[in-house]
Order: sequence, then structure tokens, then C-alpha cells
Amino acid sequence: METTTLKIEGMTCNGCVSAVKKALERSDGVSSADVALDTGEAHVTYDAARTTPVRLRAAVEDAGYDVAA
Repeated sequence: METTTLKIEGMTCNGCVSAVKKALERSDGVSSADVALDTGEAHVTYDAARTTPVRLRAAVEDAGYDVAA
């Protein structure tokens, strides 16, 4: 398992946190996603054989949020 931290932009409430968390957890290969509103970060544990950080970023962006480079 691998881990990555994504800096999420545009989250303003707990509903946003929930939407980002669900988007990440629905991604193939993700075993856990912890999203924090106060830091604007998502800590994701995933199977590198099934997904990549690029795909995780795309899942967040598809949910309507930006990921800082």
C-alpha cells in the first residue's frame, strides 16, 4: 500500500469534506481516505497496482474541487 497527501482547494464545509472523501473512496484501489477541512488535505492510502495519484486527483476534480500542484 502507498499513501499520498492531496491539498484540496475549495472545501468550505463538512459537506465538501464528505463529497471529497466519497469521491476518493469510490476510486479503484483506495483503502482509506481521511479528509480534513481545517488543513484542506486528504490523506489517501491506496494500492499502487490499481490506481495512481493522478487518478486520485482526477476523482477529486470530477467531484468539483481543485487539487493544488
